[in-house]
Amino acid sequence: MSVEEKFDSAKDQVTGKAKEVEGKVTGDKTREAEGKAQGVLGKVKETFSDVKEEVKEKFEDLKK
Repeated sequence: MSVEEKFDSAKDQVTGKAKEVEGKVTGDKTREAEGKAQGVLGKVKETFSDVKEEVKEKFEDLKK
């Protein structure tokens, strides 16, 4: 996973958690849901990047 991809997924996870907590504190269910969704998006980006890297490594192994 590149540094940019790590930063992007971590940013989404942290921002999402902040929005989720803000929504809980203020009673704003929409903001809380936005935060949860953004956190999940960050995790999906991280997982996708990990899978992409794994496929790339396997492909390189096959070329040898």
